[in-house]
Amino acid sequence: MYEPSRHIATFNIAGFQHWDGATVIDQLKVGSPLQLVAEPDNPHDSEAVAIRWQGTKLGYVPSGENHLPSLLLHYGHAEVLECRVLKVDPSESPWKQVMVGLYLTDARDT
Repeated sequence: MYEPSRHIATFNIAGFQHWDGATVIDQLKVGSPLQLVAEPDNPHDSEAVAIRWQGTKLGYVPSGENHLPSLLLHYGHAEVLECRVLKVDPSESPWKQVMVGLYLTDARDT
């Protein structure tokens, strides 16, 4: 059966408090699409995957969730991944302010 996408992970953005998310948190809405950018030269994690919204770095896919997206991005399959905002709560602790969902796009014929 055709599904537009398959949910593969839900997580809070890692390192949100260390990047520029606070400058755009009021603009993030549930459903907002996010960009995933591999950072193979990251000195802390060679599988690091940054999360960006309209060019602003929000943080990272948590290390426990980044293996598959890192692999797909490395091999040029970014188009099969979707990342979007599931929850925004500025009143939460910074590391829990934005929850996102990661999805695998279904490219089969409808």
